[in-house]
Amino acid sequence: MFNKVNLISHRLSRRKTYAENEDGDLLESHSGTGPKLLRILNLFDLTFLGIGSTLGVGIYVLAGSVAKDLAGPAVCLSFLIAAVASGIAALCYAEFGARVPKAGSAYVYSYVTVGEFIAFVIGWNLILEYLIGSASVARALSLNVDVMSNHSMSRLFTLTTPIHVPFMSAYADWLSMSITLLMTIVLAVGVKSTSLFTNTFTILNLSVVVFVITAGATYAKPDNWVLSVNETLQKDNVGVGGFFPYGVSGVMAGAAKCFFGFVGFDSIAAAGEEAKNPKRNIPLSIVLTLVVVLIAYVGVSVVLTLMIPYYAQDKDTPLIHAFQQVGHSWAAWIVTVGSAFGLAASLLGAMIPMPRVVYAMAKDGLLLRCLAAVHPRFKTPFTATILTGSIAAIFAMVTDLDSLVEMMSIGTLLAYTLVAVSILILRYI
Repeated sequence: MFNKVNLISHRLSRRKTYAENEDGDLLESHSGTGPKLLRILNLFDLTFLGIGSTLGVGIYVLAGSVAKDLAGPAVCLSFLIAAVASGIAALCYAEFGARVPKAGSAYVYSYVTVGEFIAFVIGWNLILEYLIGSASVARALSLNVDVMSNHSMSRLFTLTTPIHVPFMSAYADWLSMSITLLMTIVLAVGVKSTSLFTNTFTILNLSVVVFVITAGATYAKPDNWVLSVNETLQKDNVGVGGFFPYGVSGVMAGAAKCFFGFVGFDSIAAAGEEAKNPKRNIPLSIVLTLVVVLIAYVGVSVVLTLMIPYYAQDKDTPLIHAFQQVGHSWAAWIVTVGSAFGLAASLLGAMIPMPRVVYAMAKDGLLLRCLAAVHPRFKTPFTATILTGSIAAIFAMVTDLDSLVEMMSIGTLLAYTLVAVSILILRYI
């Protein structure tokens, strides 16, 4: 009996091993005769993958909601604090990505350091996280198109295919399903074509962010950062004015919410097996991603709170509302189109890691071996990509956006925690 328990314990805690070089880095295993994933992503591709995954719709929503309810003009400090906290997790991913340049992200890292059982749990956690993340971004992109169509699309879907199930969407969102399936095809036919789409969408998104910062700066009013108590007395729950209307506690509460605006850099680590010179490019691209995203968030939050008072912000569409308040409704269309580009890049960034985690688990024998197949022509985990993309499309079609976002948060924090613990084990145990 004791021997059986000991055997089970050993199998649950056994670790994945790789050969090490003289620097202690784990080398790739070249076992197997099938097609391999190609190392074709350079520093530029990896950086724009990270930026595209991270700088999604949050740049168009987060600053306004945090400024209005939690931090006021000090929202820029909330983003700075959140960036420091996120940077700590990012450095853990950067070190692991350089030392273990394999597909699978936190799953592979925990398998190497903690053991098979924890890796199995983390692997499924990541699959669910990326699945929900992909569906939520697709749903948000569909809602964006719906706004541009003056809600005619949602009215049509509600009339033709309503859903009367608790915790589900009010209607079957065929557009979000179609978008997800289209992105699945793009992913399946090659990582280079996927990278081209991601780079294009990200450049367009960044261009709109630059437009918002420069155009908004021309309407900046420094007085909006030093509002007196008398100016806020007649309003409910708007703090005491000034730069810190809700105090330091508001800044910290805002930082906790802003933290999720920096989630997405782990997609770089998930593509580690397709990165050129991963020891250099993965850490550098992760750092560059955080720097660019931080500059974008701080720039937008500063301009936004200088254009109109923090208490007058709109929580759902703050940038559109701000430009409308200063008399430039035409800029709202540019912001709306920019958010669509940002969401498209974010969707691809969310979908790239998902089949690679499935591929890594299948290659290790923890899922069906057929899911580890690499397409001989496209050099992608083709079967895993089609399967996960199809499931994400169904999720996007029938699930409510708010429910998706709430489910995703715990998975992200769990993955970050395990990677941090795994770094300590890798270094000191």
